[in-house]
Amino acid sequence: MTRDPVGSSTIAAIGYDEPTETLEVEFLTGTVYQYYNIGAGLYQELMQSASKGQFLNTYIKNAYPYSRVA
Repeated sequence: MTRDPVGSSTIAAIGYDEPTETLEVEFLTGTVYQYYNIGAGLYQELMQSASKGQFLNTYIKNAYPYSRVA
């Protein structure tokens, strides 16, 4: 999955696959997580948010299934 760099103090890049509703987040530490069942609207909200790390923590982390992939 292609990830786009983002301006964040914790996140390096974010990718999204709409057909599978999979969000991929690469943290500055190099760790990569995939979050599942993320609708396109929620992805757009994340990308438009002023603080992507805060948005991820508030609306996605611990609310959607995920797995560490790297």
